[in-house]
Amino acid sequence: MTIGKIKTRFTPVQRAIHWLMAVGILAMLFIGVGMVSTIGEEYVPLLVTHKTLGLVILILALVRLVVRFVSGAPPLPADLPEPMKLAAGLSHVALYALMIGMPLIGWAMLSAAAYPIVLLGGINLPPILPQSDRLHALLWSAHHYLAFAFFALVMMHLAAGLFHGLVRRDGVLQAMLPGK
Repeated sequence: MTIGKIKTRFTPVQRAIHWLMAVGILAMLFIGVGMVSTIGEEYVPLLVTHKTLGLVILILALVRLVVRFVSGAPPLPADLPEPMKLAAGLSHVALYALMIGMPLIGWAMLSAAAYPIVLLGGINLPPILPQSDRLHALLWSAHHYLAFAFFALVMMHLAAGLFHGLVRRDGVLQAMLPGK
């Protein structure tokens, strides 16, 4: 929707990708926690699902980034304080970096360990790095700790959306909500 020439909502494609990714990222985070906290028979199906969802999130993030460049975004409210505008911009850069970086780090980590990268449906991905125990350990740590940062950033993003929707009531949350 636009008022005059000012865009007030994200496009339907942007909103669909956002909410699809929101569900996927939350599922990915919880599957990851379940995966690393079990040694039972659930481990392998969780791992395969985690890897598959990671690739899907990577692809969706790249598509989302292209759509964002093509379609743009509604402006933030004019009365939003500058520190909040800066926080919004930086948090979105961090979200995109993690949505793209986490799957790549995971893929690289498995490659460095020389583990087969098998997705749901038996699809095999090629390694993107040569085998290296030292690199595997470094990437494992990065993937592990960045997952916590990602979860914290997602929670802050959710809190900011609720703040805009319930406290400020400034249209920021409505710009991304489904429907009219």
